[in-house]
Amino acid sequence: MKNKIYMFDADGVVIQSQMFSYKYAQEFDLNISDLDDFFKTDFQECLVGKADLKIAIMPWLKKWNWSKSIDEFLDYWFRAEHKINFDLIENISELRKNNRMCILATNQEKYRLEYMKKEMGFETTFDKIYSSNFIGFKKPDIEYYRFILDDLNEKPNNIVFYDDRQENVESAKSLGINSYLYNPSLKLILE
Repeated sequence: MKNKIYMFDADGVVIQSQMFSYKYAQEFDLNISDLDDFFKTDFQECLVGKADLKIAIMPWLKKWNWSKSIDEFLDYWFRAEHKINFDLIENISELRKNNRMCILATNQEKYRLEYMKKEMGFETTFDKIYSSNFIGFKKPDIEYYRFILDDLNEKPNNIVFYDDRQENVESAKSLGINSYLYNPSLKLILE
């Protein structure tokens, strides 16, 4: 039986951009570790819906030499990472035309997720979007994938998953999901 569902990660798969923090650190003459501290600490709570990004990031903006509003900062960030993998989007479109469900499975906080849905068009590109901020767990936590399987009411072996992080691939594989490390130069495995 052919797989009915194809699941794709966002950053590093559907989105092919360098993290905005590299551009920002260079532009604002900061050390990248100044930004990394936020992403390794406070941001992790935002990813699972336990903190609001606009509140969590506020104390950091002064340290990062940002003088404009929080909304302007988020706009800067989200636009810096707005690099869609159009070759993959075309493949996803073909899969959907052939009655294959296509899902975005991503670790995101709520504001960037909204940007991705509206500004990047992912709301119409995918049949469903599963985000860590809604689920309450993030990849590679096994509970992240269990939530998706339960919601879809689908057998794991009927799903093909692409992610750019090996730990996420291995975690999904442990549940029986056909999981592959994404490489843009390789052709998708269509089972």
